Amino acid sequence: MTEEEQLVGLLRERGIVITTVESLTGGMIAATIVNVPGASDVFHQGYITYCDKAKHDLVGVSEVTLEKHTAVSAETAKEMAEGGARTAGCAAALSATGIAGPDGGTAEKPVGLVYIGFSYKNRTTVKRLLLSGSRSEIRRETVRRALALAVQELSAGS
Repeated sequence: MTEEEQLVGLLRERGIVITTVESLTGGMIAATIVNVPGASDVFHQGYITYCDKAKHDLVGVSEVTLEKHTAVSAETAKEMAEGGARTAGCAAALSATGIAGPDGGTAEKPVGLVYIGFSYKNRTTVKRLLLSGSRSEIRRETVRRALALAVQELSAGS
């Protein structure tokens, strides 16, 4: 069973609707979830917040957070997940922000630096990832890890 099938199954069992807030993945997490037949029971909408303005305007990421910590930070991933759940009126949200490359990295924030977040029941978990590979490999691995995080958190009863 794939991660997306596991996730949709867990969400269905618990009667939970999830949303996504995506930057570097550009909708790939949402697209992967909706690959599962019947996903419309647990997924109604997602947000692609590729620039800072979209993160702020669509899901309420604080301008202070974006200025102080930048878009690629644990703080931003946390606010993306929490803001997405709040804005969509969902119980759960998955977020992803990072640098897929091949350009845009720095010594402090290299290509492959990704933060994923999962918010559920007033608890948000954020994970820092340092991935390698091509742009598409980094994006695909981000999707896989984000789905796995949601499955892990829901399975743990969070």
